[in-house]
Amino acid sequence: MTATTMNVGIVIVSHSPLVARGIADMVRQMVGDSVPLAWSGGNVHGELGTDAAGILRAIESAWSEAGVAVFVDLGGAETNSEMAIEMLGAPRSARVSICNAPLVEGAVMAAAEASGGASLSKVVATAEELSP
Repeated sequence: MTATTMNVGIVIVSHSPLVARGIADMVRQMVGDSVPLAWSGGNVHGELGTDAAGILRAIESAWSEAGVAVFVDLGGAETNSEMAIEMLGAPRSARVSICNAPLVEGAVMAAAEASGGASLSKVVATAEELSP
């Protein structure tokens, strides 16, 4: 098992593909390849929106036995992320958490925590400390 598969994965979900990719690029530059990372942005037509199937693919891409922390920008992203987690199915769905944290700061802080081998609950708690 590589270090990447042992660390919590991070998924960025935004209504904008450019925002999602930009945040993922920022996270990657901060933590390198030590954390599984994926993003999903836009709807199936590449327009503003989110897509549960695309989010599911991102979760599967960033999958780690340590779990996956999902960061969302707006309400629809959270709803579609919840649907994607349900589509993932048990028992893996129990190892995915949607973080109630600022998108950019939360993802960066969570990835830094994950890169040190922290548990999913610790990664989520660290990110959620940033919420007002």
